[in-house]
Amino acid sequence: MISMRQRMSSIDTAWLRMERRTNPMVIVSVIVLGERCTLADLRGLVAERFLQHARFRAVPVDEGIGGTWVDDPYFELEAHVGEVRPAGPSQADLEALVGELASSALDPRRPLWRFDLVPEYGHGSAVVLRIHHCYADGIALVKMFLGLTTRTPEDTARPGAPTLEDVHAEDDALLPWLRSLVGPATAFLGQALRDGEFLVETGLHGLLHPLEALGSAQKAAGVAGGVAGEFAALLRLPDDPRSPLRGTLGTRKQVAWAPPVALAEVRTVARALGCTINDVVMSIVAGTLGRYLRSLGHDTTDLTVRAAVPVNLRPPDEPPCLGNRFGLAFLDLPIGMQHPLERLYAVRRYMRELKGSQQPAAAFVVLSALGYLPAPVQGLAVDTLSRKASAVVSNVPGPRERLYLCGRPIDEMYFWVPQSGSIGLGISVLTYVDEVLFGVVADRTLLPEPHRIVDGFAAEFERLLLLTLLGAAHCERTDA
Repeated sequence: MISMRQRMSSIDTAWLRMERRTNPMVIVSVIVLGERCTLADLRGLVAERFLQHARFRAVPVDEGIGGTWVDDPYFELEAHVGEVRPAGPSQADLEALVGELASSALDPRRPLWRFDLVPEYGHGSAVVLRIHHCYADGIALVKMFLGLTTRTPEDTARPGAPTLEDVHAEDDALLPWLRSLVGPATAFLGQALRDGEFLVETGLHGLLHPLEALGSAQKAAGVAGGVAGEFAALLRLPDDPRSPLRGTLGTRKQVAWAPPVALAEVRTVARALGCTINDVVMSIVAGTLGRYLRSLGHDTTDLTVRAAVPVNLRPPDEPPCLGNRFGLAFLDLPIGMQHPLERLYAVRRYMRELKGSQQPAAAFVVLSALGYLPAPVQGLAVDTLSRKASAVVSNVPGPRERLYLCGRPIDEMYFWVPQSGSIGLGISVLTYVDEVLFGVVADRTLLPEPHRIVDGFAAEFERLLLLTLLGAAHCERTDA
């Protein structure tokens, strides 16, 4: 259990400090239920299962030299689980409501999370969950949320959270590399973080005992040099100055989600073309963005933009836990390539190049180190990193069987991770049962019509599927 005051990890502190009016650091989820749900049932579920994690009763507080989890002595469930109602019954009305919620900061005097029930949506209800990124990353929160579900409507006692093997996509192009990285990376990152904490906690002692501190200083210099080298590698990445997806951000978000794409068809195309599901998905994202920009009159000839892709760094056998344990991979999206096959094989090539990259581990070290820096310095570093990408694209494999929340069937699920710094576009990809679900969250000033983006996901896949069925896969591959 969390005591009255508990120190936050440096990386959780870093995410707490990234909060901005233009980019709230809040993960947003929409859960569409096939049957009506009541507020009493939702509050009962949250009280029984969600609040078994003591962290969700704590308020994160930035105390200048670090963050602290402080128990909320006046915690009230009713302040965190309530009802909201869209202006109308349509998906567009719900999207507008979610956009307003995604634009709103959570009350800093209380634990930074909230469930909002939309009691009447379609034939059922919807639940909007918002939780600050400092509590956990997307993978941890998906697993936590699935722990609230069951595998049958009657079985309210048995959680439906999947095993770890269910959470990781078996054909993820990055997964074999990540598994090989887990051992040495965990050791290196753990030592770096332990040494960083040692520096903070014993700094005053070193000033009073300079001879004793000499050995620690030499050790710290080695760690600092390694972190600086990794950070320098990230800084060498060029910015994305040509990207028409970048610009001055406002303070309002808009959200939209697309009709689902059949997972079986995506898998079939991937196998037929010698690619992974992730290759196909990222190619669809690139093609959709390119088509959207051309519809606005932009010249995308030879244009490539970069996406920041969260990468899970937890060992495969690690038990589910809260906190942030992920890095970032910077993936080139060839949005100027209009031929689906050419674009797909380019994405596959970029994905394979990332398998030999240390970017995710380096980004994790950098984010952890930022938590020790003064907030203004951290802000400059975040701005520098965010200029490297034009979008955040999260790709989370979800459960393969239908789940139930409060005894009601879950029909659709969408999760959006926040964008940091100057990034104004987030794209969510989640597989659930036999479908691939796409969603977009975008800055209203920068990209005022996100529904025009989501409308293109299915169309782009249909083009690729048609070429595959017509035998175009037998054409000469430019990257062979």
